[in-house]
Amino acid sequence: MARIRSSSSSSKFRYCNPSYYLKRPKRLALLLILFVSASSFVWDRQTLVREHEFEVSKLNDEVRRLQNMLEEFTNRVPANVPIEMQRREKVKEAMIHAWSAYEKYAWGNDELLPQTQSGENSFGGLGATIVDSLDTLLIMGLDEQFQKARESSISFRVRIANSLYSAVSFEDRVWVANTLDFNKTYDASVFETTIRVVGGLLSTYDLSGDNIFLEKARDIADRLLPAWDTPSGIPYNIINLARGNAHNPGWTGGKSILADSGTEQLEFIALSQRTGDPKYQEKVEKAVVALNKTFPADGLVPIYVDPNGGTAYGTITFGAMGDRSSHLKLPRSFFFFFWLHISSNFLFNKIPLWNVECRDMWETSMKGLVSLIRRSSPSSFAYICEKTGETLTDKDHLVMVKLRQKKSFPWLKSSPACFSNMRTCEIVIHLLFSCHWACLDLLQFLSVHTDKISWRELSLQSRKCKLSSFT
Repeated sequence: MARIRSSSSSSKFRYCNPSYYLKRPKRLALLLILFVSASSFVWDRQTLVREHEFEVSKLNDEVRRLQNMLEEFTNRVPANVPIEMQRREKVKEAMIHAWSAYEKYAWGNDELLPQTQSGENSFGGLGATIVDSLDTLLIMGLDEQFQKARESSISFRVRIANSLYSAVSFEDRVWVANTLDFNKTYDASVFETTIRVVGGLLSTYDLSGDNIFLEKARDIADRLLPAWDTPSGIPYNIINLARGNAHNPGWTGGKSILADSGTEQLEFIALSQRTGDPKYQEKVEKAVVALNKTFPADGLVPIYVDPNGGTAYGTITFGAMGDRSSHLKLPRSFFFFFWLHISSNFLFNKIPLWNVECRDMWETSMKGLVSLIRRSSPSSFAYICEKTGETLTDKDHLVMVKLRQKKSFPWLKSSPACFSNMRTCEIVIHLLFSCHWACLDLLQFLSVHTDKISWRELSLQSRKCKLSSFT
């Protein structure tokens, strides 16, 4: 028995003897492969952890810096300054004035026609004014007006001019909850419906927590989704809300518009996060994947995109039909890093947010933007040209809107890392100042708003400008 136990014991330990594997090269090779694979797995895992910790560390530094900026700004602007309070009240009074007129003459219609004191359904009868104003009413603290749009059977008072209260009773209409209906035979703009209706309902849901707004957002989003059923994933720009038939307008030659195709990601990804349903994000991400496949080295994508092959052609512009596609890449990339930071405890953590590609695409686009910047002479304004082939032309007012929007980023001047380099940051800041003074100059010299600005004709002194390159 002792011999048997000894033999059994020695057989167990023979696998630890190097001579065992030297006599069996195949088993030695298998052991080495397993060892290398395990080591590679552990090493890759550690590398990912280190990269994640590094990104989180950078984000923490940025959060602390922004918190310090906010604290500094808060300390610099005392609370409840009389003039500031008066200005806020005037803004609220203006909102109440406009809202009350809409309520009285055009309730439920898309917009108010002030001269005829009537309503018009220019947006398919989706109640665009109501849906687009709900979050503003909440932010301004106009809860009574908000409840009128949400609930039923209430009367309320509204504030009128000179800070007086006047009792105004209205028979409330059941609207968003029971009247807002998207089952309409209406050819809707996918872009406009997304930013105004889907975005308006989602922001109202975030502010109020009322599920009716999330349900309505999901309803309209489901009706828009067939627009992305294309070979490339680039969406059609028009869709019939009742039938689901999608197409592009004839004047584009059957092509999709860049700004309309690269804009809807924020709202649809937000909807996926809040509903836990990934289908909305999966649809809209296909458009960015398609754009990234043919993304040019200079980052300048023309405004017309073929929904079949994903190729783009036409004018290059940061204005109408091209603007939003570029300036939304940055918030999407920031949302990705924000997601890394809070993915463990974020409320809507079932759906991953975005990828780093948007950051790279945005930085490349900013480099391309610099190549389109010119100065006017003698006013020395910096502005962005349109490009058709090798020809540069003047810019429209949406570029000024785009430049003004950059002023909403407090980290612009102190965080050149948001751009590819300090030079790009300086150029953009110069564009902001040029835009500011150009707007003031226009208000001084023009009695009406114009849709186009000829920078060659604009100058503080002679209004005769000469196109020159940016140096």
